[in-house]
Amino acid sequence: MDVLYWIATNIFGTPAILLGFIVLVGLLLQKKSTSQLVSGTFKAIIGFLIIGAGSDVIVKALNVFEPMWKEVFGLESGSLGTFMGQEAFNSKFGSAVTLAMLLGFLINVALARFTRFKFIYLTGHMMFWTSTIFAGVIVHAASGISIWKLVLMIAVVLGVYWTFQPALVQPFLRKITGNDNIALGHTSASVALLAALFGKWFGNKNNDSEKIKVPKGFEFLRDSNVITALSMGILFLIGAVILSTKGTPAAAELIKQSGDQNFIIYSIIQSFTFAGGIAIVLMGVRMFIGELVPAFNGIATKLVPGAKPALDAPVVYAYAPNAVVLGFLGAFAGAIIWLLVLGNTVSYIFVPTMIVLFFHGATAGVFGNSTGGVRGAVMGGFITATVVAWGQFLMVCFFIGSTVPDTAMWAADSDMFIIGPILSFLAKLFF
Repeated sequence: MDVLYWIATNIFGTPAILLGFIVLVGLLLQKKSTSQLVSGTFKAIIGFLIIGAGSDVIVKALNVFEPMWKEVFGLESGSLGTFMGQEAFNSKFGSAVTLAMLLGFLINVALARFTRFKFIYLTGHMMFWTSTIFAGVIVHAASGISIWKLVLMIAVVLGVYWTFQPALVQPFLRKITGNDNIALGHTSASVALLAALFGKWFGNKNNDSEKIKVPKGFEFLRDSNVITALSMGILFLIGAVILSTKGTPAAAELIKQSGDQNFIIYSIIQSFTFAGGIAIVLMGVRMFIGELVPAFNGIATKLVPGAKPALDAPVVYAYAPNAVVLGFLGAFAGAIIWLLVLGNTVSYIFVPTMIVLFFHGATAGVFGNSTGGVRGAVMGGFITATVVAWGQFLMVCFFIGSTVPDTAMWAADSDMFIIGPILSFLAKLFF
């Protein structure tokens, strides 16, 4: 009994170790060398631990951004409220998330093996964030749920989602790529589908975005890290300038946070801090996913011959690079509009996460262009901003507020905002 308790606490109860163990088993099943076993296992563990450090950096920047814009809109200033946060949530529920990922993947493999939907979802970082957000929603809705019920619920939802999400957008993807060799495995599927439909209804297919010559000076728009720092920098700068001229007690209190440093410079640094935090988290995710996905893929290809890999969003970018830029521009414009609308109507400070708006807006842009040309690409971006802005508001305020609202502000994606409320309803209904 003591041995079982030790295993439960130190392996299954320690997310980083559990993840390393899963990678180790996957590599052993593929008969990898000793060097590959050690390297893969260690990188998976280190990568997972890096996420906590990056999440802490992001939250610190958000704790400046949110009060700043609340004061800009004249709302009651305050912090993000009382919540667990990514690091604490990982410590308590990270093992459940990791196990749910594994079981969900096995369900995906089984469905691909025994149904006509031959798609294997291999976008690992989306696996992790989707599992985390879904866990946050369920725990918020049913705080007393047991770990095993939590694992099973997430796993079933993930397995079904990872199988049928690629199938849903595949007809449009075949049109974009001209073949049926790959699939889209990404949480932007909902906005990609909406973009394709709206492009078909309201766009002009003959006005293809790829006929436009994009100046070389705008090539930086394809770098998500630069876009994140630049976009958030503009918003922090505007907020800092307005606060510096307001003269209210709340504004003065916020300005004091900069100490001896000029508040405008301090605010700009926060934008780079926010971008840096995201870069740190993504580095950690890429590190452990770089080991996890090959371990999964090796198993899946043996069990499901002829399966199509469902891959990350950038797989479509090469087919319409101009639509990528147009989709992001549409998303950015929509994000600014919804920031102002949400602040002035429902008193919510929307964090226009450029890492989400870029990848989702770009994907929607490519799908929108395929059916509606330039107009479809821009509409796809605006649709993305609409889903992300209102989805973030609903998620943070009603469906995940006590667990990981900080994560929902920058890592929750279009499909999660649509599935999240349904998951919350089911959790309340059954648990």
